[in-house]
Amino acid sequence: MGENIQLQEDPRFQVHPMMSPADREGRAFVHYTAWKETYTGLMPEGILAAHTLERCRERAEKCGLDGNFVVLDRENGDRVAGFATVYPRARDFVSVPDAGEIGALYVLREYQGLGLGRMLMEHCLACLHRPRAALFVLEGNERAIGFYKHMGFRLTGQVVEQQIAGAAITELEMVLERE
Repeated sequence: MGENIQLQEDPRFQVHPMMSPADREGRAFVHYTAWKETYTGLMPEGILAAHTLERCRERAEKCGLDGNFVVLDRENGDRVAGFATVYPRARDFVSVPDAGEIGALYVLREYQGLGLGRMLMEHCLACLHRPRAALFVLEGNERAIGFYKHMGFRLTGQVVEQQIAGAAITELEMVLERE
């Protein structure tokens, strides 16, 4: 009597390290598009105008493979639907000690609400081997702040102001305690 073996299908979405030229191009497209979708009305127009697809391509080419992840839509030709960047050691201006940092996490609007942000975040957190994870979120980006709070992050009260393309933006620091 033979057993009936069921093959499990691959999930539609898959997170993996950014490796191929297609991954880098997809990351650039998501970076460019997600900024336009998310930051229009939250960020000065001069900054958005300076955030071109070409600049996003240059950034994708310059960033190393380590710590950069993409989420692929397997049912749509392995289209990059989102990406994240993680730093094993947080940058010097992070206020919390002994932290890693989520440097970026973007998902195209058409893919939001499907759990891809959570998938990317969980993947990043699994790569961090420190008791805390920090990130920065644009002031006024309530949807992202809510998502990060839902993931266990809290606002620290630390504010970072930057000048980009002749305009100022304010980012809020958030931290996740993992001890």
